[in-house]
Amino acid sequence: MKLLIKKGRIIDPSQGIDQIGDLLVEEGIIKGIADDIPSDQYTKVFWAKEKWVLPGLVDIHVHLRDPGQEWKEDIETGTRAALYGGVLRVACMPNTVPPNDTPEITSYILKKVEEKGYVKVYPIGCITQGQKGEELTEFGRLKEAGVVAVSDDGKWVAHSEVMKRALLYAKQFNLAVISHCEDPTLSQGGQINEGFFSAKLGLKGIPWSAEVAAVVRDLLLAKETGQPVHLAHLSCKEVFPFLRWAKEEDIPFTAETCPHYFCLTEKEVDEYNTLAKVNPPLRREEDVLAIKEALKEGLIQVIASDHAPHSVLEKEVEFSLASPGMIGLQTLLPLSLTLVKEGWLNPLKLTECLITNPAKVINVEPPSLKPGKKAELIVFDPNKTYVLGPDVIQSKSKNTPFLNKELQGITVLAVIGEKVWEFNQPV
Repeated sequence: MKLLIKKGRIIDPSQGIDQIGDLLVEEGIIKGIADDIPSDQYTKVFWAKEKWVLPGLVDIHVHLRDPGQEWKEDIETGTRAALYGGVLRVACMPNTVPPNDTPEITSYILKKVEEKGYVKVYPIGCITQGQKGEELTEFGRLKEAGVVAVSDDGKWVAHSEVMKRALLYAKQFNLAVISHCEDPTLSQGGQINEGFFSAKLGLKGIPWSAEVAAVVRDLLLAKETGQPVHLAHLSCKEVFPFLRWAKEEDIPFTAETCPHYFCLTEKEVDEYNTLAKVNPPLRREEDVLAIKEALKEGLIQVIASDHAPHSVLEKEVEFSLASPGMIGLQTLLPLSLTLVKEGWLNPLKLTECLITNPAKVINVEPPSLKPGKKAELIVFDPNKTYVLGPDVIQSKSKNTPFLNKELQGITVLAVIGEKVWEFNQPV
C-alpha cells in the first residue's frame, strides 16, 4: 500500500520542518518528503492543501478509567477518542479502581490495549501503594511490566520524605515522576477558584497557594536529589516566578498545562456549571494570560489534555457533589490552536509542546516524519469550523464545557503503520 499526501503543510518538530510539500508512506513506513512526489496506479492520493501534516500527538495526562470505572470510559472508547483527536500515543494515569500500583494492573491495561485499543498506550504507575502517600510501590517491577512514569495523580505526595525517596528511587529506573501539585491542607473541601465567584456562589474556594506550595516543595526536592520532577496541570500565575528561579538554579523539572487553563476562566462556573468544574480549578483572566506567556517563554514545555471522563451520574448533581474533570482528547489540538491564532506560538513551537516535549518527559522516542520511521501521522484541518455535538464526541462521557459549542480545527486523517483512518468531517 502506498499513500501519498499531497501539498500539505508538513510540520515536524523532531526535524525542525515547517514546509509545503508531499509525503509518501509505503507499507506503513515513511519513504520521503519532497516538493513534488509523482503517484502511480498503486498509490492512494490524499490532497492536504491548506491542511497540516503532523506526527501524531503525545498526550501524557489521560484518564482511561479502566479498570474499575468503565461506565465513564474504557480503553476502547478512550483510545478511539484519542485517534479522532489526532493523539496517537497516550499515557494513562494510575488512579483507576484498583489503582495501578502493581505489575498485574499494568499488564491488564496493556492486554486490554492489545485487544481493543486504537492507539499506543503507556501506563503510568502509582508512586505509593494505594495512592495513600505512605509506602512506595515497587518501581522496578512496575517498569518491567511496562510503566513509563510514576504519579499519584489526583493526590499530592504530601509527606516530603516519601517524595524524596520516590525521586531517588525513580532515578535508578529512569522513570519520570509526575506530581499532582496541590497541597490538600490548603485545598481540602474546595470547589472552585478562591475569589469573586466562590464568594458569589457560596462555594469553598481553592487558593492559588495550594498549587504554589506544592510546586515549591517539589522543586526543592528535585534540586536536592538531582532527579527531574514533572509538574502537572499548572493553572495560576503565582507559580511562574518560582519556575524562573528553578531555571536559573538549573533545577531539573518540566511543567505542563492544559488547554482549559489558557482558554477558559472561572466565569465558566457561574450558575453552578458542573461541566466547568475541574481540579485544579479554572482561574482568573490574569492566570490565562500568564500561562500563555509561560508557554511562549518556555517555562511550560508540555500541553496535555488531562482527559477526565465522568458520566451524567457524576456531573448532573449538586455542584459540591459533582466530580471534577472534563474530557479533552478530541479538543486538545483545536483548543491549543488558539495559541497560534493569537500569536503566542508558531506551529512548530506548538507541536513541540504537543509531540516531542511530552515524549521526552516519559523517556520515549517521539513520533517523527523522518524517512524510514513507522508512519504515525495525522492530517489536521486548522480552518474547519464545526459544532462539538454529542455525536462528534467519541468518548463514552460527554462532560465538557465545549459541548455544543463551535470549534475550529479537526483531524481528517490518521495513519498508524499500514492502518489508515479517514474521518468524515462534521457539518
